[in-house]
Amino acid sequence: MAEPERVKLTDAEQRARRNRSIAIGVVLVSLVVIFYLVSLAKMAS
Repeated sequence: MAEPERVKLTDAEQRARRNRSIAIGVVLVSLVVIFYLVSLAKMAS
């Protein structure tokens, strides 16, 4: 069976993908922290 062809990304595309992944991670962590803080605030009141 033949090996499927893989797309080769340029250095700029790899950097853009990494930056996008980091940005998505930061947004997800921020949302988790916000939900946690809102939950604490609701339980405290």
